[in-house]
Amino acid sequence: MENVVLGVVIFLGLLIFLSSFFTVKQQTAVIVERFGKYHSIRQAGLHLKIPLIDRIAGRVNLKIQQLDVIIETKTKENVFVKMKVSVQFKVIQEKVYDAFYKLEFPHDQITSYVFDVVRAEVPKLKLDDVFERKDDIAVAVKRELNEAMSGYGYDIINTLITDIDPDPQVKHAMNRINAADREKSAAEYEAEAQRIRIVAKAKAEAESKRLQGQGIADQRREIARGLVESVDILNKVGINSQEASALIVVTQHYDTLQAIGSDTNSNLILLPNSPQAGSDMLNNMVASFTASNQVGESIKKGNRKREEEKRKNTPLPPALPSADPEDKTE
Repeated sequence: MENVVLGVVIFLGLLIFLSSFFTVKQQTAVIVERFGKYHSIRQAGLHLKIPLIDRIAGRVNLKIQQLDVIIETKTKENVFVKMKVSVQFKVIQEKVYDAFYKLEFPHDQITSYVFDVVRAEVPKLKLDDVFERKDDIAVAVKRELNEAMSGYGYDIINTLITDIDPDPQVKHAMNRINAADREKSAAEYEAEAQRIRIVAKAKAEAESKRLQGQGIADQRREIARGLVESVDILNKVGINSQEASALIVVTQHYDTLQAIGSDTNSNLILLPNSPQAGSDMLNNMVASFTASNQVGESIKKGNRKREEEKRKNTPLPPALPSADPEDKTE
């Protein structure tokens, strides 16, 4: 019996002895209390405490932590938006006591300050300005949190606005405005491109017409030169100019008919087209040349007659006085 009691006592003593040792992880602080009163702060490593007298009141994380706060607020034009603010903070190593004993729920405290600052800053801005000045809002949140949480042993490392989500209808309207603006720009560019194409086409057509006119002029000039040479050759063999011109016209007439007939896809019909047509054309041309020559001769005769009458009706200039000295009266 005595051996059993002794064994129990030794076992309990061993448990009590082992419970007096404890370890603290890296980037962690342990609060030790003695009889319910703060005694010490233990850092990373192996530590010893008095069994049944000292106890571990809590562990404080010294790592950088992040708290995501989602806030719904409205802008200056009464557009509701949801904002996600990420707060990065840590416990100051020298102020572990304040962080553990002065503030029980640090996350709730930080959330309250974030709500207060964001709902004070965002209603001053329009929706577009909220997107453009989100960094200013983040700086304001960080400044306010540092002033409030430094007294509790917390250091605010950074604050980030990671998301701005307007009301779905507002977002849809913004997308439509953006799409309409891009369509407007696209239409302007297309109109400008169309204008450039029209101007370029007009310039090309003008240049084509100019070159075409120059070609036609050169062609007619060469044709006229060829006709002159043909008339000269015919005159040398005893054919006068009228007959030569009529012969050339008739020849061109039949060349034209031959060119039209050589096209297999041509549906052109010439009426009348009898063998007498060429003879009639030749006779008409000779008669026209004869009549034009007669008219020209009559015009020339009329002009000569008018010039003679004009000379007859023109008075002679007065005679000059004689220069002989014998004609003078003494």
